[in-house]
Amino acid sequence: MSDSPPSPAPTPLSSSPKPRVAERSMSNSSWEDILLWKKKKQSLSILTASTLTWVVLQVYQYNFITIVSWVSMAILAMMFLFGNLLRLLGKDPPKIDDFAISEELVMGSARRLKGNVEQGIRWMFSVSSEREWFVFAQVIGALLVLSQVGRYFDFVTLLYMGVVTAMTVPLMYVKYEDQLKKFVGKIREQGRAYYEKVDEKVLRKLKHKAGFAEKKKEKKSL
Repeated sequence: MSDSPPSPAPTPLSSSPKPRVAERSMSNSSWEDILLWKKKKQSLSILTASTLTWVVLQVYQYNFITIVSWVSMAILAMMFLFGNLLRLLGKDPPKIDDFAISEELVMGSARRLKGNVEQGIRWMFSVSSEREWFVFAQVIGALLVLSQVGRYFDFVTLLYMGVVTAMTVPLMYVKYEDQLKKFVGKIREQGRAYYEKVDEKVLRKLKHKAGFAEKKKEKKSL
C-alpha cells in the first residue's frame, strides 16, 4: 500500500486588525492631520467655509433657510445645465441610481455618536467623583466662563469661535508644548499653595469647631 500524502498543516489565523479599529484609527488620524494643518487644503477649506458662513449669517444678516434654498437652487441649476449639455454632445447623463448612502456609513456614524455621548457621560461622572479638587475647580471654572460668554454671543458666533479655536489651538499647542506645560505647572503649584493656606487657616478651624460642638451635644445628651 502506498503511503497517503501528509495532510496540509492548518493555516494560522491571520492577525490582521479588526476593520472597525482600523477605520476608527484612520478617521482619528485624518482629523488630527486636518487640525494640525498637515492637510493644508482641507484645513483651509474648512476654515474658509466656516468664515463665509459666519459672514453671510451674521454680517449680512441672511436667514439660514434662505441660504440653504439658494444653495439648493444653484446646485439644481448646475446639474440641469450639465445634464442638458451632455445630451447635446451625445453623451450619457450621469446615473443617479448609482448614488446611495451605504449602511456601513450610517451605522459607523451612529456608533461614533453613541461612543462620544457615552464618553461625555463617563467624563462627567469621573469629574464629579474626582478626589483631586483642582480638576473639579477647573471644570466648574470653564463652564462658568462659557456661560458668561454665551450671554454676549449667539449660537452661530460661538460655533464659529469653536471652529477657529479647533483649527488654531492644537497647532499652537504642538509648537509651544514645553512652554505651556511649564506655565500650567506653575499655575497648579500656586493653586495648591493657596488651597493649603485656606485649608490650614479656615477649613481646619471650622472642622475643629464643628467637632467641638458635636462633643458638647453628646455630653449634654448623656
